[in-house]
Amino acid sequence: MLLRFRVANHRSIRDEHELSLIGTEFNEGTARETPLTFKGRRVTALPALGVFGANASGKSNLLSAIRFMRDAVRDSFADWAKTPGVVPREPFRLDPACREETTLYEVDLLLGRDPVRYTYGFELSDGRVEAEWLHAYPHGKRNVWFDREAGRADDGEDEFVFKGTGFKGRRDDLVGLTRPNALFLSVAAALNDPQLSLMHRWFMDNLWLVTPGTDIAARSEWTQRLLVDAQGSADHRDRIVRLLAVADLGLTGIDVDRDTGRVGFRHRATGGGEVSMDFLTEESLGTHAWFAFLGPLLSVLDSGAVLLVDELDSSLHPTLASEVVRLFQDRESNPRGAQVIFTTHDATLLGNAVLDRPLDRDQVWITTKKQSGETELYALTDAKPRKEENLERGYLRGRYGGIPRITAGEISRELSWPGTKATA
Repeated sequence: MLLRFRVANHRSIRDEHELSLIGTEFNEGTARETPLTFKGRRVTALPALGVFGANASGKSNLLSAIRFMRDAVRDSFADWAKTPGVVPREPFRLDPACREETTLYEVDLLLGRDPVRYTYGFELSDGRVEAEWLHAYPHGKRNVWFDREAGRADDGEDEFVFKGTGFKGRRDDLVGLTRPNALFLSVAAALNDPQLSLMHRWFMDNLWLVTPGTDIAARSEWTQRLLVDAQGSADHRDRIVRLLAVADLGLTGIDVDRDTGRVGFRHRATGGGEVSMDFLTEESLGTHAWFAFLGPLLSVLDSGAVLLVDELDSSLHPTLASEVVRLFQDRESNPRGAQVIFTTHDATLLGNAVLDRPLDRDQVWITTKKQSGETELYALTDAKPRKEENLERGYLRGRYGGIPRITAGEISRELSWPGTKATA
């Protein structure tokens, strides 16, 4: 379970920002209890979180940073060896000084059958891993599994500190095999260290990213694989049909050719009976988008993973988007504690004019773009909204920030021909 993500110097995110999925006093019942306590009170975690903001305010870059951390853990041992340096790094470009500064990524996680909190993070420069750390908190007390700092220029050897007996792996062997431009966690997992493989597996099995349009074919194939999978296919088929029926009234069933994977939808015909329609050529774009969304959605719910969705409103109608949020909020449909983090422009998800608000106040975060081009990330709860407050209206009126700085008619005035003026 993801509790917190911290990032600095990634794309438009220049300064250090933290996204928290820990429930607050503003939560109205959607947060899940964890085994953790703080100051005598039970710590809760959010199953859903929405990031709102204007175009180009940095919402997508936040998800990109989370995804980059996953890719770094997965790829640094094998792929970063192919070229010198840390190739994928993307520091803030509008200030040349940021090229010389490190990029930071850090997560707080709750892992294991008897869940323990872990903090894992690293800092990168263009050439190498400058720092890396993993701390565990069994019984609430910090246990330093390892702290890594880049070596001095004269000897080039990284400094590794292992405190206590928390990490019991082959320390010297793993350190000796860790290149300057590889993560120690990636190396240890590649060599099957049993302790660090738990953390590595979380990155491998989580942080699935859904982006509008660009990956719809791959996600459609994902849903098709669930339909033809020999194990559990009946359950997947039933859930997919029911979820499709929510968006496509009249759907009565799905036909799948197990040899080709080709999918056909059966619809209720006028006067009775059924008509089969080819999915690729005869179904609407909206049905395609929803079908493509179901593969990652059901897989994440089944495994208790974290789903990242960029521009939820671009993929789904507002009513469907709100129902996706409610799927994660509901303990019966989400018994394994899966989480969703999504970006959106859709103010209807904040309540009250069209939809009953599916998000609690502490599940709403906002991005804004400063004049310098930097992204600022903050929680809606910084404005201390009241429980009965109309968040949708407050957001659209600019009370919380995160909306375009534009006045009514400004765009049309900018495009008016020189010398012309409006006439009655």
